[in-house]
Amino acid sequence: MKHPIVIAIDGTSASGKSTNAKLVAKALGFVHVDTGAMYRTLAWYCLQQYVNPEDPKAVAATCRRWKASLANVDGHVHLLVDGKDPGNELRTSEVSAATSHIAVVPKVRDWMKQKQRECIQFGSLVMEGRDIGTNVFPETDYKFYLDAHIEERTKRRAAEGVNENLAARDQRDSQRAAAPLMIALGAKVINNSTLTSAETSGLILAEVRRRLEASRNAGRDGVMR
Repeated sequence: MKHPIVIAIDGTSASGKSTNAKLVAKALGFVHVDTGAMYRTLAWYCLQQYVNPEDPKAVAATCRRWKASLANVDGHVHLLVDGKDPGNELRTSEVSAATSHIAVVPKVRDWMKQKQRECIQFGSLVMEGRDIGTNVFPETDYKFYLDAHIEERTKRRAAEGVNENLAARDQRDSQRAAAPLMIALGAKVINNSTLTSAETSGLILAEVRRRLEASRNAGRDGVMR
């Protein structure tokens, strides 16, 4: 393959984006990008700097001036702050709560889009999020949208020890002004309510390989240009 490709995996909360993106990336030897972790990193930094995550202007100003850089660590892209990876600190309940506020700030989403597109420097990607196929890499031929019944998604969150109002989260994600959650044009929709991770990732891999073969037969790379 002459040029890197991007596999975009979007979807609702607890639809299995992270698990399946990692499985697909590992199977194909692609680099995995968790865009949600990038937003969490900014939320973590705002809390470290005592910036109110509910103040859009203060958050946007912080995003403009923080020293953040991309790094490929064992096939996974991390957003480093002053050269540091916050690691498990990104998964605290405080960071989760702050992330839901900073992620809707338009200036933050603009900054993140630019940074996420820069990830192509690491090669072919499996990128998960909520606006990859619609906003970050709309030109890719490899778009997927994962979903599951809200009862199943709530059960998955509870198994992780997280009590979250997913209906409210879905509404916020789909109604925000900047890059709302929606199914990208040409995306394959997979409802995995009754599927295992192996079955879901298997469907994605089968479709990717089918499209790659079709691109080769048509004399194209199916690549990002």
